[in-house]
Amino acid sequence: MKKSVYIETTVASYLTGQPSINLIVASHQEITRGWWQNHLPRFRAVISEFVIQEASGGDREASKKRLHVLNRFPLLDVTEEVESLANKFVKNGPIPKKKIIDALHISIATIHGIDYLVTWNCTHIANAELRADLSFISDEFGFKLPIICTPEELMGEKGL
Repeated sequence: MKKSVYIETTVASYLTGQPSINLIVASHQEITRGWWQNHLPRFRAVISEFVIQEASGGDREASKKRLHVLNRFPLLDVTEEVESLANKFVKNGPIPKKKIIDALHISIATIHGIDYLVTWNCTHIANAELRADLSFISDEFGFKLPIICTPEELMGEKGL
């Protein structure tokens, strides 16, 4: 059985974005394209309405591209538990109130028992300093936090 991966919005943004002149962003874009093509097929990929909501915003053409690559993935159900855990991440944890959408991404992947949450959001999601608090709150809630990582960290033994 394939392991599951929750694809957070930033991954689709890097995949479909215009090539950047910023070297770090350009590198993330290239890594994302390689991961999407060579490694994503090893996983059972899922998204949520939160991803669709974020991907729908901004420039119309960019939004169409993001939604096009995301439309093949099933949506996880938003439940009261998802909202409750997200609120705990904000109230008792490290996620700022104004970034509730980031807490919702983590929460929905946690509640649904997803193995990996893949993101380029290293401020409020894939942040090593936040993981212990997020894991503690998830455990307290009775759930296991998924492994939160960037596409670069989820390439198996073969890399790109």
